[in-house]
Amino acid sequence: MAEIVNLNRFRKQQARQTRRAEADANAAKFGRTRAERDLAEAQADKAARDLAAHRRDAGADGADD
Repeated sequence: MAEIVNLNRFRKQQARQTRRAEADANAAKFGRTRAERDLAEAQADKAARDLAAHRRDAGADGADD
């Protein structure tokens, strides 16, 4: 004999699982701590400074425009 299933309970359970999976995906995509965000920003700033430090000046090659 088959087990009786409450369809409302089943529907709500499926909705919960869907929302939980979506929340987990969003947490992986957007969820970073303040320390992680600050570290990423500091690394980007340092990379920009390093790149700017290696730039040549416009008049350094002797060409006049």
